Amino acid sequence: MISYILKKKGWVLVDVNGSHFKYCKNNQTVIIPIHGNKDLRIGTLKSFMKQANLTEDDLI
Repeated sequence: MISYILKKKGWVLVDVNGSHFKYCKNNQTVIIPIHGNKDLRIGTLKSFMKQANLTEDDLI
């Protein structure tokens, strides 16, 4: 789900190192830990959203 949202917002997957996915857009980098079907912790999600300039509406 998060990968889909990032791609929709123009982020490009540039590297995968284990369970960490690295996306880039306009010289910004965001690393998202994806561990199977586990949900992201709220703090991790909010940090990622802030780095990627995403709002709660983007996740709906």
